[in-house]
Amino acid sequence: MQQFSFDVEVGKVLNLMINSLYTNKDVALRELIANASDACDKFRYLSIQDSNISKSQDDLKITITTNKEKRLLIISDNGIGMNRQELIENLGTIARSGTENFIKSLTGDKNKDLQLIGQFGVGFYSSFMIADKVEVESKKFDDNNSHKWSSCGSSQFEIDQCQQNEFDHGTKITLHLKEDANDFLDRFHIKHIVQTYCDHINVKIDFIPENLSAGAKIETLNSSSALWKKSKDQISQDQYNNFYKTLSHLPSEPFMVIHNNVEGIVSYTNLLFIPSTKPFDLFHPDRKTSVKLYVKKVFISQDLDLVPAWLRFLRGLIDSDDLPLNISRENLQYNPALEKIKKSVINKILSELKKKSQDDEESYKKFWDNFGAVVKEGLCESNEFREKILELSLFYSSKSDGKLISLKDYLDRIKDGQSKIFFLTGETLEKIKSSPQLEIFLQKDIEVLFLNDAVDDFWVTVAMPYKDKEFQSITRSEIDIENIDNKSNNSQEVQDEKIKDITNSNYSDLISKIKEILKDKVKDVRISKKLTDSPVCLAVDSMSMDIRMERYLIDQKQIPAASAKILEINPNNPIIKNLQDKTSDEKYFNDFKNIVETLFDMACIIEDEPIVNNKDFCKRVEKFIKFSN
Repeated sequence: MQQFSFDVEVGKVLNLMINSLYTNKDVALRELIANASDACDKFRYLSIQDSNISKSQDDLKITITTNKEKRLLIISDNGIGMNRQELIENLGTIARSGTENFIKSLTGDKNKDLQLIGQFGVGFYSSFMIADKVEVESKKFDDNNSHKWSSCGSSQFEIDQCQQNEFDHGTKITLHLKEDANDFLDRFHIKHIVQTYCDHINVKIDFIPENLSAGAKIETLNSSSALWKKSKDQISQDQYNNFYKTLSHLPSEPFMVIHNNVEGIVSYTNLLFIPSTKPFDLFHPDRKTSVKLYVKKVFISQDLDLVPAWLRFLRGLIDSDDLPLNISRENLQYNPALEKIKKSVINKILSELKKKSQDDEESYKKFWDNFGAVVKEGLCESNEFREKILELSLFYSSKSDGKLISLKDYLDRIKDGQSKIFFLTGETLEKIKSSPQLEIFLQKDIEVLFLNDAVDDFWVTVAMPYKDKEFQSITRSEIDIENIDNKSNNSQEVQDEKIKDITNSNYSDLISKIKEILKDKVKDVRISKKLTDSPVCLAVDSMSMDIRMERYLIDQKQIPAASAKILEINPNNPIIKNLQDKTSDEKYFNDFKNIVETLFDMACIIEDEPIVNNKDFCKRVEKFIKFSN
């Protein structure tokens, strides 16, 4: 016998489990049965792939028995089994990626932490809610020896080699029940749990009574029929919900159920769920999807990317009778029939979401709050579905009054003569709303989309026109809004004429002097057509990278440094007017220089661009404060 210490993460999870994080302790048996079902699915697939492994689907089963005298609940399966190393890795550590963030996110709030634990697939440890000791005996199908894992849920577990092999392969879990877990010795309660949560499991679940030798009969507790193969009118919402909870390990009910039986060139059934809450690892870099593939009700794989990464929040399965069973996962990945299924499923999901957005706007907005940033990743990756994704997309805007709007809403109130869909990106809505880039658009009542998700910096660079309207960032210096209808604001016509006159006036001397002072800090200095109040802002030309995108690439070390930006000045601002008056006054040069450099640094701060010399900037500001006193 060898003793091991749980890793820190398991210790914390065990502590939460033992202190009854789950309010419904029936979940413990549900999780153990789900794990046993997965083990049987894996062995079933393996036996199909390898003719040397003989196993009928009817032979695979899960058994449950009790020992009331010793207070034992025993769950066994004859699935794939685990060897010694797998027992250590699967039950002694949380091997799944993102564990550190998972542990950091445990809040002490039972409802929130319950959801996190379910999402991280550590439901096995829920067994310690009802047991003060758990023993796991397992023998892998290709191992000559069986091993026993045991723990009392403290800081350690033990591994020992079994002297006798009770089975050819599979796993037997023995729970030494706590004093308050009497329900789990009751056959009727066990039957209720199985029929509530596990009736759909495609493996027979038998209850073996203690007095079998006295004439009692083995009872099969589940129908073992694939839920997804039933017609919709035969399935209740509770059955859908329970299947979803078993499949996803999430405690909440799904936001949407998408269940279809498709017949055609390629026939298949899909049963897919959209969660009502964000899975914890939604933005993990691996971007793994969680839709399982079945062929003729036989589980094949969860690693075939049946849906694209931008739909990775989906939970569920796809089952087809038209795909070959005796083909490797690697070859199946490139099967043309599977590609057709993928495309069809994506179209169905997008169609159902569009229908939801039209039939129940408020509910759909909750979905978008949870998963909109993920869906928009598809705008970067898929030309084929880009227009459909844009139709589903929701945005905040300068005229939406804090509410999400669609592109249709935007185009319905677009101005005459407006050929672009204007947008502004930023880290938060508050920062976007405070940007000086918006000033002329607000004055002319031209709507601007506010894009505050990280993915927005990417898709706008590859977005094709939508309904013949191109997307354009308002940080562009060459932006042209002069021909856009502004009848609603006649004072703007006067403003436009002022700018036109100023552009052709003697401001060239001021511009030259600003360039001389800032040198290579700026690419150019120009009169702004966007500013109405602020003195300056940064801009980029049509051939340059957007400011936020450039900063991201610098952070990722994909480009060495930022490029010089265009400094736009507002000739109607009092500070700029004062500089214009003092352009040729050499006595004023030092103050002139300080003001220009400070204005440039302020423009950088507004755009979250780094200041070249923070100390120098602070000294200048300090000097201005002293002067004002």
